[in-house]
Amino acid sequence: MNEPVKYDVVVIGSGLGGLLCANLLAIEGMKVCVLEKNKQFGGNLQSFSRNKQILDTGVHYIGGLSKGQNLHQIFKYVGLIDKLPLKQMDTAFDRIWMGEDKNEYAIYQGWATFIENLSCQFPDEKEAIHQYYTLVKDACARFPLYQMKTDTLALAKEPAMIQSAKEVIASVTQNKKLQSILAANNLLYAGEADSTPFHQHALISNSYIESAWKCMDGGSQIAKLLVANIRRLGGAIKRNTTVTKIVEQEGLIRFVETEHNEKVLGKVFVSNMAPEDTLRITPGKIIKDLYRQRIMELENGIGSFSLHIILKEKTTPYKNHNYYYHDEGQVWNMNDYTDSDWPRGYGLYYSPNRYDEQFAASISVLTPMRFADVAAWQHSYNRTGKEADRGVDYENFKKKKTDLLLDLLEKRIPGLRKNIKACYTSTPLTNRDYIGGRDGSMYGIKKDYHDAIRTTLSPRTKIPNLYLTGQNINLHGILGTSLTAVLTCCLLLNNFSLIDKIRNA
Repeated sequence: MNEPVKYDVVVIGSGLGGLLCANLLAIEGMKVCVLEKNKQFGGNLQSFSRNKQILDTGVHYIGGLSKGQNLHQIFKYVGLIDKLPLKQMDTAFDRIWMGEDKNEYAIYQGWATFIENLSCQFPDEKEAIHQYYTLVKDACARFPLYQMKTDTLALAKEPAMIQSAKEVIASVTQNKKLQSILAANNLLYAGEADSTPFHQHALISNSYIESAWKCMDGGSQIAKLLVANIRRLGGAIKRNTTVTKIVEQEGLIRFVETEHNEKVLGKVFVSNMAPEDTLRITPGKIIKDLYRQRIMELENGIGSFSLHIILKEKTTPYKNHNYYYHDEGQVWNMNDYTDSDWPRGYGLYYSPNRYDEQFAASISVLTPMRFADVAAWQHSYNRTGKEADRGVDYENFKKKKTDLLLDLLEKRIPGLRKNIKACYTSTPLTNRDYIGGRDGSMYGIKKDYHDAIRTTLSPRTKIPNLYLTGQNINLHGILGTSLTAVLTCCLLLNNFSLIDKIRNA
């Protein structure tokens, strides 16, 4: 009988964090193996096809991809940047709608253009807009990894991490409308008045203002290219393989067990699972009960209801920008909806017709939804390869929510319904079943400026050869998850020269 293969690194989960770690470590000459529970690789990069259209689940646009910018350098280093079908978005890439205000406001790419255009819309607020720019840039400068630097003399992170995003924005201007515009796309980080730290707003907003791009064939292209790289570099990647136990012996992880009773041996292990899920399948005394309790008690951010609209051919012009809507005065309170006023806001993203980019093929709409709204069906699980019917009540629930969201959309896009060919929806249960975590959070562990250290995790664990990566650790989104993967690999290699290699790629 053949002995099991022992890998240098075993990566659990093929979300962007796991795939990037596997790529970066394979480039360093390590023999890697990635294990994925789903039929499709990619985590939040996954897309699905309906009516011959590709629909993105999590990647609607990407920031920081212009030459020399941080995500560009990471993608260039792993061989993605010249292979991805990318298109830069309009200069006014995010358009803002507010309540009954019939005006359309805009967020612009390029800080000079951002300042100039916003100052034209708010001529009495020029000084405030410049001050906002200064505060964002100062916050970004406090994170060396964000700058692709290893400078140990960099400014401390804490000042930006312990400030409220809402309060910092309010400190630069008393103009409520301008405050709302500066925070209008906070669906990108599930912004909340009582918790969101300013650094989270600053790092994410800055990346999109520097440059905003669409991946024209869907975010799953990123996953497919990273998977191909792993195989080209001699690594293994296995789908439909759920890890059920991470086995520690004599102070180190020796192997993982899968649902098929397979043992996968490794020298080092990286978990791209949610930290709570990682701990559930890692028994032993080295990880102390106090740490386990701390992780289990951390609050996750809100989930989402997603509506994917397939459009009748050549009925709807394609917009190379996004729309964000919120009830006026509610930009920081969209998650606090009641049954009677859901939804309070949404993000709207167009996808072009592949054969005629003048027209949109589909529209994806994202709005906050709490797990409590779908808790009645929490004991049901449904994903590709393990399909299950959640029942008529669940379908009726989704139909009701779809109608409410379409009612709100038609106030800004009159006649939208008549152009719809088909609709598909997902809820926090969908995200839980495909991505993990207990409650279908969009972005994992909620960052809280009141307790910045507690809600920001280290990729290191108490077990020396077990590391964490993914959106839960530092910052979420394509950029945040990519930067975390770089950090995880630097700590695993005990060498930060990887950052220099990426910066100089």
